[in-house]
Amino acid sequence: MTVNAIHSEEDLRALDAALDGHGQDWWDAFYADRARACPFFVPSPDESLVRWLQQRQLPPGRALDLGCGNGRNAIYLASRGFSIDAVDYSQAAIDWAAQRAAAAGARVNLIRSSVFDLQIADAGYDLVYDSGCFHHIAPHRRAGYVRRVAAALAPGGWFGMVCFRPEGGSGLSDEQVYQRGSLGGGLGYTDARLRDVWSEGFTVREIRQLEKQPAQSGLFGESFLWSLWAQRT
Repeated sequence: MTVNAIHSEEDLRALDAALDGHGQDWWDAFYADRARACPFFVPSPDESLVRWLQQRQLPPGRALDLGCGNGRNAIYLASRGFSIDAVDYSQAAIDWAAQRAAAAGARVNLIRSSVFDLQIADAGYDLVYDSGCFHHIAPHRRAGYVRRVAAALAPGGWFGMVCFRPEGGSGLSDEQVYQRGSLGGGLGYTDARLRDVWSEGFTVREIRQLEKQPAQSGLFGESFLWSLWAQRT
């Protein structure tokens, strides 16, 4: 089956099954090793998130963090006064985020769910944020992911994202993903490809390379990542 041949939820799930691993068990094992040398396993929020909120002076509202991992961005948003729902596919990630939120005294509503199974109220959020989830979305799920994000946001609401640049990703094309049965650790995107993907229902306001941060900055940034900000139309 090809992406162009998708006609139903059954077709989507058949393509899901054709790709290697990375189900809940795989992600639980990934997050269970908290000493793993993973750039995202830090306590600091994304420098792009901190910068955008400060520059735009966005007032606190309802926020949704997709693929929240250890909760670092959700905890930051809670500290800024946001009412935050944070979602991850891995129970081990949710457990880690819960411990960190409790230690920080942050009120974060943590939900263990696939993005595609998550119950989301239409136009229920002022901000949706994704740091490292989108580049693990398979090509056949990409358009559905964009639609889910758009539906979750109130008109004029903001979507922020951090994802792999080409040099940060696996280097696989969409066609190669299905030839090999794997995303190869995550897909990299060009500026032009991101603008094309996020053009439906959004106005892209900024795409820029993240700035690598010094160790004591209290912020996270790596140069192999993009920051994207788009506004719901």
